[in-house]
Amino acid sequence: MNLQKVIISEHLDRALTESISECEPDKVFVLADDTTARCCLPVVERFECLRDAHRIVIMPTDSHKDLTSLSHVWQSLSEGGATRHTLLINIGGGMVTDLGGFAASTFKRGINYINIPTTLLSMVDASVGGKTGINFLGLKNEIGVFNNAKSVILDTEFLKTLDTENLLSGYAEMLKHGLISDEHMLGQLLSFDIEQPNLELLKQMVADSVAVKQRIVTDDPTEKGIRKALNLGHTAGHAFESFALKHQPVLHGYAVAWGLIVELYLSVIKTGFPTSKMRQTVRFILDHYGKMNITCDDYPILLEFMTHDKKNIAGIINFTLLESVGGIRIDQTATRDEIYEAFDFYRES
Repeated sequence: MNLQKVIISEHLDRALTESISECEPDKVFVLADDTTARCCLPVVERFECLRDAHRIVIMPTDSHKDLTSLSHVWQSLSEGGATRHTLLINIGGGMVTDLGGFAASTFKRGINYINIPTTLLSMVDASVGGKTGINFLGLKNEIGVFNNAKSVILDTEFLKTLDTENLLSGYAEMLKHGLISDEHMLGQLLSFDIEQPNLELLKQMVADSVAVKQRIVTDDPTEKGIRKALNLGHTAGHAFESFALKHQPVLHGYAVAWGLIVELYLSVIKTGFPTSKMRQTVRFILDHYGKMNITCDDYPILLEFMTHDKKNIAGIINFTLLESVGGIRIDQTATRDEIYEAFDFYRES
């Protein structure tokens, strides 16, 4: 894959102008969802570099990260005269950057794209690392490709537009980065007041979190080895998320936070992760994210969703677990009884 430049922006106009110039596009299109078009596009559309840009707007929320929205983007590009030298700028949360990245990667066999994430989740997770895609047949990110953006521009000023729930959604991915990094980073995350955030401190924490992911992605761009560390909490988390799609959809980060509870418990019983550190992290999650209500009768369907995870090999559910903070153990398995025991722990916590 092409290398991806990540820019921690102090001046969004300047950073975007330079990033567009590097692509030398014949035309520029800007993709946003309804929410971003209302809250964030007014910030960037006044920039001279976007004076002649074409706007594409799709419906918001993960329930619209589907073939219908993807087809709308392709059609808009085609009707707007896009060529292989056109640039697509995705501005929004992870739904927009995932779908927009996939649309760009497949239109005319691939055009350049730039991501401007506007949520904490998309800054630290979805917009970095080259994963693009859509949901399909009720399964998260079932269709997609690896393809890096030409640039990812992070400007934490957009975080001022977020409510606490969406900040927490992104913060769950930062917790994951702390768990796979070191004690200092995790301790800072567990003591930070995310509900009354110091945005200057959060900006540095975002940069640190992105650096963890960038380091891993650079070493393993297509998830053959250590990149699987980034899946901590996601095997169970995606099961919670898919389950919720059939009932009441939840934000991705909330599902990941709940998945961390399940997989940290498995880490304790399977790879010796310290119980005290697990309980400290679980306490933070429960205090801030609450829980999805499940019963024992829901275990089989959750297990079924886990069998569809893309990390699985020959139908065997594959986990990333920890033996310590930063002590990553990829390609771990668990029996049905152990997984059900972890669900019991989650349900009874």
